[in-house]
Amino acid sequence: MDRRLVIKNAGLAGILAAAVAPSVHAQAQVRWRLASSFPKSLDTLFGGSELFAKTVKEMSGGKFEISVHGAGELMPAFGVVDGVQQGSVECCHTAAYYFTGKDETFALGCGIPFGLNSRQQTAWMFDGPGMKLMREFYAKYNIVNFTMGNTGAQMAGWFRKEIKTLADLKGLKMRIGGGLGGKVMEKLGVVPQSLPGGDIYPALEKGTIDAAEWIGPYDDLKLNFNKVAPFYYYPGWWEGGPQLDLFVNNKAYDALSADHKAILEAASTVAHVNIQARYDTHNPGALKQLVGTGTKLKAFPKDVMNGAYKEAMGLYEEIASKNENWKKVYTEWIKFRAEQDLWFRFTEAEFDRFMQAQKM
Repeated sequence: MDRRLVIKNAGLAGILAAAVAPSVHAQAQVRWRLASSFPKSLDTLFGGSELFAKTVKEMSGGKFEISVHGAGELMPAFGVVDGVQQGSVECCHTAAYYFTGKDETFALGCGIPFGLNSRQQTAWMFDGPGMKLMREFYAKYNIVNFTMGNTGAQMAGWFRKEIKTLADLKGLKMRIGGGLGGKVMEKLGVVPQSLPGGDIYPALEKGTIDAAEWIGPYDDLKLNFNKVAPFYYYPGWWEGGPQLDLFVNNKAYDALSADHKAILEAASTVAHVNIQARYDTHNPGALKQLVGTGTKLKAFPKDVMNGAYKEAMGLYEEIASKNENWKKVYTEWIKFRAEQDLWFRFTEAEFDRFMQAQKM
């Protein structure tokens, strides 16, 4: 064999290898921490974070690892946005409406009273103007957001006493975590309380609060609320389809390779779909179990619903007159909601009403 040909071919192989190296070269090891606003006992919400981390690791071939920490482990449940903003952790999993004390606009990235259902919320974020508008807003807090879950429509919660009229709400101390839902309830005479999930049961048990909402039958059953409050109300008009978010520190995100950024987005979408699916699968059986053990299922009276709707619409206009961040997003949001409700009225809603009236 011609020695010069061997050398020439070897040199060519080296050049070709160098040319493709950037696309196949092993990524540097990346290790992040995720702080959750939810307790480890909730396999739906905390489990969604675990699925996200598992997917990131698998898609990156083990080069991108994220450790997941429950509420209170690294920081308080409601301290996670500060943690991400300041770079104490690289990311968190939370419900943005917990942080309306910073700016009411946070709620529009999650869910507001008499807002979008879960499918409409997904449409708003994935194909409507929602993602662009919310990313512009969250950038003020050094955050890049990704959708990561939705609970679907929630229950209105657990009450120690029956609510027969709007007047029965006056003076009621209620744990309500739905951001602006608490403000609407306050206008109806309720005294809203902000408590993380793990603190609700003892507060109800001791009578420190008179009522509490959390999510829905599957999670509520796990937290044993039925043992300390007999009345279970619906619908949770402040949470028709609340979206959960993965919040990522912008510097940590910018430091990722293009591959890892793509993996982050794909993995959060996997978790987004999984969380909603788990709720839709497990809530029906849990509700049957609750009713079977004596829970009294009740619909909110009409005057409560009408009063809450009127106060909510007034609140949104009031916020828009004072908060430019809110006004910018809400102006687009309210148009989107009107179009969605018109469409759903003739399709989804009518079909659902017919099917729910059938004997299965």
